[in-house]
Amino acid sequence: MRSSEGQVGRVFVIRLEDGDTVPDCIERFAEENGVMLGQAILVGGIGGGEVVVGPRKSDEMPPEPMLLPVDGAHEVAGVGVLAPGGDGRPVLHIHAALGRSGRTMTGCLRPGVSTWVVGEVILYEITGAKASRVMDDATGFELLQPSLQPQPPVVRLRHER
Repeated sequence: MRSSEGQVGRVFVIRLEDGDTVPDCIERFAEENGVMLGQAILVGGIGGGEVVVGPRKSDEMPPEPMLLPVDGAHEVAGVGVLAPGGDGRPVLHIHAALGRSGRTMTGCLRPGVSTWVVGEVILYEITGAKASRVMDDATGFELLQPSLQPQPPVVRLRHER
């Protein structure tokens, strides 16, 4: 196990509108607002896209994902972790349960999953912790890599003559 300790910074209340895409909109919002590490909670509706519902074979690396289409409007409740990817931009790994007509599908929301009417997001910024997503060659996933030590604050000294 690896860990990094931080504190809750800013908290954002975000409304996604009909057709907005997850996780793209949340990642873009985070980047525009300087949120590099955080947690996102999502409730609302999803109307299209694909959800990863597991690897085709559990013992094969890298895994081949199984994708299921979102066929029509579904209720959604999801939670995700935001951390900088290899290019330094925030990447949201979000899993959700989607329900329609008494049936539930649970999985990873891939880029291009679209909001149906409304998506409500609470984004908690985490400050003082150090973590990033690092490509794992065996799985092909960008895995969360917390640092044991928080990033020390940058101290700039001004020398006067």
